[in-house]
Amino acid sequence: MDASSFAAFVLTATVIELTPGPNMAYIAIVSAVHGGRAGVFVTAGVALGLSVIGIAVAIGFGEVVSTHPMVYAALRWIGFAYLLWLAWDAWRSSNATAGPTLTADDHRAFFRRGLITNLLNLKAALFFIAVLPGFIPAGASMPQAALWLTAVYVGIATMIHAGLSLAGGQIKRVLNHPRQMFLLQRGFALLLAAVALWFLMTTR
Repeated sequence: MDASSFAAFVLTATVIELTPGPNMAYIAIVSAVHGGRAGVFVTAGVALGLSVIGIAVAIGFGEVVSTHPMVYAALRWIGFAYLLWLAWDAWRSSNATAGPTLTADDHRAFFRRGLITNLLNLKAALFFIAVLPGFIPAGASMPQAALWLTAVYVGIATMIHAGLSLAGGQIKRVLNHPRQMFLLQRGFALLLAAVALWFLMTTR
């Protein structure tokens, strides 16, 4: 890939990752409510999820999704339901935002949720299926080139998400009153529910 094509890919990946979506919404919620460290664990889960999707598409899973509407529909509705469940979980746990310090089990749970959220994120899958191949030079090995661009994309996404985690963690430092945190988490829960609806509508 020449320098101009690579720069265009980096710009495209950056713009896509800066566009609000399920990943950014959940990272922002967790970081603001539970701190930047928790957001970093979600970010790590999202990075692994992106890597898995990119590898799966590179070895042919993209063709399965694009040629079998039932597979696409199942992923779409499962992703929507999971985002709604995360919104409900944030809503019902809002009374416990001032609880004890997070444990290793909590961090593993945040990593797992970040991973699942991204594995069920059709927006990410569609990027690897429909957009990424357009940047692969003619004559290049499809699997190798796709894996290389996937690594670049995951690196860009992870830097952006890590920055969001740190920024969200600052909100927790400022809004440390129980009432403020209660209202913040309720608001973020509603926002995540709205993201779930947006995800459902834009992936029709």
